[in-house]
Amino acid sequence: MARIKGVDIPNNKRCEIALTYIYGIGRSLSNQILKAANVDPNKKAKDLTNDEQSLIRKEVDKYLTEGDLRREVNMNIKTKMEINSYEGTRHKKGLPVRGQRTSRNARTRKGKGKTVANKKK
Repeated sequence: MARIKGVDIPNNKRCEIALTYIYGIGRSLSNQILKAANVDPNKKAKDLTNDEQSLIRKEVDKYLTEGDLRREVNMNIKTKMEINSYEGTRHKKGLPVRGQRTSRNARTRKGKGKTVANKKK
């Protein structure tokens, strides 16, 4: 089992898919990384040689992934909350941020429904 950026890459998957287990790397970026490292995307992760693994690690290091990316995203959210932007206030209130309706469906962000007294008439 190869370790890249502190994440265990699954052995039984193709390299193209296995790289997506790293936070911040999707299918298109994994293909770019493999192309730059001259590694066949259809090759299984367990069949990678040490040289290929080191080439992939060097390529992945060029991108913002895992802890650094999570930290940056959280800092962006905190900044929006501090400057009281619309998105920031929605984050503070625990409401949907990206323009979704809240009158009917927003249970993921709002939490379990609260019953209101004397609502039924």
